[in-house]
Amino acid sequence: MTTVSNDTRLCCKVASDNDCEMVAMVCNDARLCCSVANGGGCKTTTMVCSSSALFLNISTAMINTFGNFGVYILLLSWFLMSAALCVWGRPAPFVQDFQITWSESHIKQIDQARVIQLILDKNSGCGFASKSRYMFGRVSMKIKLIPGDSAGTVTAFYMNSDTDTVRDELDFEFLGNRSGQPYTVQTNIYAHGKGDREQRVNLWFDPSADFHTYTIMWNHHHIAFYVDEYPIRVYKNNEGKGIPYPRMQAMGVYSTLWEADNWATRGGLEKIDWSKGPFYAYYKDFDIEGCPVPGPASCASNQSNWWEGSAYQALNAIEARRYRWVRLNHIIYDYCQDKSRYPLTPPECLAGI
Repeated sequence: MTTVSNDTRLCCKVASDNDCEMVAMVCNDARLCCSVANGGGCKTTTMVCSSSALFLNISTAMINTFGNFGVYILLLSWFLMSAALCVWGRPAPFVQDFQITWSESHIKQIDQARVIQLILDKNSGCGFASKSRYMFGRVSMKIKLIPGDSAGTVTAFYMNSDTDTVRDELDFEFLGNRSGQPYTVQTNIYAHGKGDREQRVNLWFDPSADFHTYTIMWNHHHIAFYVDEYPIRVYKNNEGKGIPYPRMQAMGVYSTLWEADNWATRGGLEKIDWSKGPFYAYYKDFDIEGCPVPGPASCASNQSNWWEGSAYQALNAIEARRYRWVRLNHIIYDYCQDKSRYPLTPPECLAGI
């Protein structure tokens, strides 16, 4: 097999599609991948496929068939595809897509801005945001959380429409802990200004020991939160049942690190210990695939966008098993089950996945 890249891969959407497209995701054994050695054709395999390798393979074929003119056409087509309606996934340097929005002195760029260090001390937290807003798509980052005693801190990665009382928002919030306790990730969803949909999951690994990938998938069918390749939260589009769903407002991508010891750790019982500070979190491999706003108006409604494909309208079998495993073993709070807050179960909680 041709050597593969772990950055931008070429994968087939589902077994029945038999057509390939640019997708910045890992293909597992439930999906098809393109085999460059097989001429770019699709077959069932667990390998991941390199778009650059396929590009090289096609280039060679076109040189043999059409000479240099064929290469010119290929390069032009590749450029136009990359600059088309949507932002193709590719881990990019921080400065390409993001800007510092809060406390520049507390954000350090490392390794030519490939890694970003966020700093929290007694003086300030910090934050950054995407330069553009997006309608639908997939956003992911690799994050290495605060090690040791991080009680009272919150490290966040989220999308927000920034529209005050009618905002839409999709939240990852990583709640600091006392040393030796599991790290908790809280997700929340605001739709048309209504939030209070918190769920909390204890992570099954130490997220401060290494980088892990956190992903938000948002399309017309559902919203899914992923930790590495494990879905931990799914929110279906049930507008037909009168349930609000974020689909009218573009959202920016944000990350922040701040002190919230009035609620973050054990409901505020565990306070921040500033003697353990300053506190550091690290981000890298910033990957945004979506329809930029402002941008072509037709992009967001284009059902041919890869994230609207049949493979992404619901969890596949492997993802569903992983989701059930997380729900059975690691969820510690679900607003759907909180009868003190919601004597009547919220309607979206009855929709399933």
